[in-house]
Amino acid sequence: PQPVEVVEEEGEVREVREVEGTASRRVAAVGEIWRVDDEWWRAPIARRYVEVLLEGGKHVMLFQDLAAHTWFMQDI
Repeated sequence: PQPVEVVEEEGEVREVREVEGTASRRVAAVGEIWRVDDEWWRAPIARRYVEVLLEGGKHVMLFQDLAAHTWFMQDI
């Protein structure tokens, strides 16, 4: 996964921007959204996953590390 910046409006993902670059893409559609909380007894994992279709047709998975407040993107 690569780090990205995500623009949210009223709690919904609207735009994805590359951290190391100038590329920015609007979100055309949002699919499934879910949250994972695991490993609470060791090194806790708390993530929010958002499946999106970007303008231009690229299908990606975004996830937010809720502890660090950082976003990542990976191709599906």
